[in-house]
Amino acid sequence: MTHAATLDHRIEDARTLVLDRTFAATPERVFAAFTQPEHLRHWWGPRGWTLTYCTVDLRPGGRWHYCMTCQDPAQGDFYGMNSWGLGVYEHIGAPTRLTYTDHFSDEQGAVNDQMPATLTDLTFEAVPGGTRVTSRSTYVRPEDLQAVLDMGMLQGISETWDRLAEHLPG
Repeated sequence: MTHAATLDHRIEDARTLVLDRTFAATPERVFAAFTQPEHLRHWWGPRGWTLTYCTVDLRPGGRWHYCMTCQDPAQGDFYGMNSWGLGVYEHIGAPTRLTYTDHFSDEQGAVNDQMPATLTDLTFEAVPGGTRVTSRSTYVRPEDLQAVLDMGMLQGISETWDRLAEHLPG
C-alpha cells in the first residue's frame, strides 16, 4: 500500500467528518505523537501556528489543555492570536484507539459554550509500511459541523497532519 500524501475526507450523516491518512510509522509511534506533549509541540496546529502551551493527563476523564499561537505575520489578523482548546479523554486503548471530546476553551480550561464541541474517535491501524489513522469527528448538529468547516478546519487539519507526517520520521 502506498502512503497517502493528502488527507482523505468525507461527511457521514451530515454530522460526522471522517478523515483518513496513512503515516510511515508504527501505531505505537503515531499514538504517542497524539498523546505526548513532547511530540504534540512539534506538529499540532496548522502551518504558521505553534503549540505554546500543552498539558496532557492521559486517562479516562483526564484533560488535554493546549494553546496554539499564530506566529506567521503573513496570516494578517491571525498573527499573534491565541487559540485555546480542551480535550477530555473518554477512551484510551493504546496504541489502537483514542476518544475524546474537544472544546474551544480559555486559558483556564473553561469551555466556550458558544462554539461547537467535537467528539473525536481516532483509530490507529497497522498496515503494510505504516499506520492508517481514521478520525471520526462528530457534532451535535449538522450546523455545528458546517460552522467549523466554514472556519477553515479542513485546511487546518490537513496542514496539521502534514506536519505530523514530517515529525514522525525524526
